[in-house]
Amino acid sequence: MANIKSAKKRILVNRTKAARNKAIKSAVKTSIKKVEAAVAKKDKEAASAALVNAVSTISKATSKGVYHKNNCARKISRLTKAVNSIG
Repeated sequence: MANIKSAKKRILVNRTKAARNKAIKSAVKTSIKKVEAAVAKKDKEAASAALVNAVSTISKATSKGVYHKNNCARKISRLTKAVNSIG
């Protein structure tokens, strides 16, 4: 355990940020799963609605610095491609 005051603060701050990042990543994963589930059922309307929500969630995560912008773009691109592939 740290003895220096600044080191103790860093530990607390890092725990807080890790918890926040974990919650944001979890929300992103959940929204992606919802899109993929709708695509698997071939439900175009539900997939489109879930895609809008997922894009919003992923973009927020990127703006908060949880994901790199290219990672965000890749996730959005793959989801959009999947939704557009529904006949």
